[in-house]
Amino acid sequence: MHNIQPLLSKSYLKAKSANGVYIFDEDGKPYLDGSSGAVTCSLGHSHPKVLSAIKSQLDKLQFVYRSQFGSEEAEQLAQKLFELSVQQKHTHSFFVNSGTEAIETAMKVALQYWQEQGKSEKKQFISRWKSYHGITVGALSLSGHPIRRQRFENSLEKYPLLHADLETDSLERQYQEFTEVIEKIGARHIAAFVAEPIVGAAGTALTPSSDYYQTFRKICDEYEILFIADEVMTGLGRTGKWFAMEYWNTVADIVAVGKSLGAGYAPIAATLMTEKILTPIKYGSGLIMSGHTYSGHPLSCATALKVLQVVEEDNLLANANSQGGVIKSKLTELKSEYSFITKVRGKGLMMGVEFDPEIKGMQAAFIERCFKNGLLVYPAVGGSYGKDENGILIAPPLIINSQETEELLLKLEQSLEEVQP
Repeated sequence: MHNIQPLLSKSYLKAKSANGVYIFDEDGKPYLDGSSGAVTCSLGHSHPKVLSAIKSQLDKLQFVYRSQFGSEEAEQLAQKLFELSVQQKHTHSFFVNSGTEAIETAMKVALQYWQEQGKSEKKQFISRWKSYHGITVGALSLSGHPIRRQRFENSLEKYPLLHADLETDSLERQYQEFTEVIEKIGARHIAAFVAEPIVGAAGTALTPSSDYYQTFRKICDEYEILFIADEVMTGLGRTGKWFAMEYWNTVADIVAVGKSLGAGYAPIAATLMTEKILTPIKYGSGLIMSGHTYSGHPLSCATALKVLQVVEEDNLLANANSQGGVIKSKLTELKSEYSFITKVRGKGLMMGVEFDPEIKGMQAAFIERCFKNGLLVYPAVGGSYGKDENGILIAPPLIINSQETEELLLKLEQSLEEVQP
């Protein structure tokens, strides 16, 4: 086969079609998309409103190069993201093609923000060991995902990574570690702190305490360090709010979004920033030194705008919370029934389940069993050091209804029963 897929020795089934929360293989077998692909397809598949918008846009404008033209499609999407942003603080959007690109752009914007003010020595980033920000060298340097880092360690930047555990260590201990790292490096060298509001692939929906982000925001302000929120997985409805940072009532200086922005219908992501961030660049060099050929792609922007409008019009945040509540309640019940389930956590339709890390191979066996039973779930790492392949994310499309949720849980329970030691 000429097409390269993740496992080179594996023969992958081909998807033939998809509709709603289901994907169908070549034989017509349905698979309930319990993970929205890679926690991406927030509106499921073949949504008629989105398909109609795409077809309409194809007849109007498909591509313009951002250095030659603007487009109404990009302007409208940026306006919508501003309206939805936390406390309507993120007044500007820089469009790219993937979540990783959005993080890379966030890093570049942070560096340039300080350069424009004569503080070019502020070029270090602080992130957390239990984190994943993307697969490019820059984004991977911010990440602590051991499995994805290991082949490239010698090529990664040596950014400091916080090791205090969000779940088992006290907020006081986390505060202490953060300030100690800042003092050791020197705030004059630190550009930004980067964090996923809820840790996805590298933490199995690991969620900080209710005071965590307010506390870290204050530290960032005290030491003149920017705060970058990686909402690529959590943003735009996944957790039952437009942005997960709303749970902590905290405004980041820069926010990366992706995945649910295009909802699988178009490749698009964005780096959002406050007026504070853009102003010194606008009145300094007047140019953000970043961008890609397909940045601000009109077809992708029009698609993303329709995605956000559908989430809003169909009240899918409420549905994410109601169906997510049903799923979390059942997962908690299953945890008491199956002793090898050690953790259940998450918000909205971003649920994480960790298995006993001492039972080797459980994650792979469970994912395979789910697949055979017509259910798709997403792998994540967990454990004390964030390197155990023992977690899964359950994150179905925001459109999932009660009957489909019941089916998801039945398939999940069937798979648990079949793999239990």
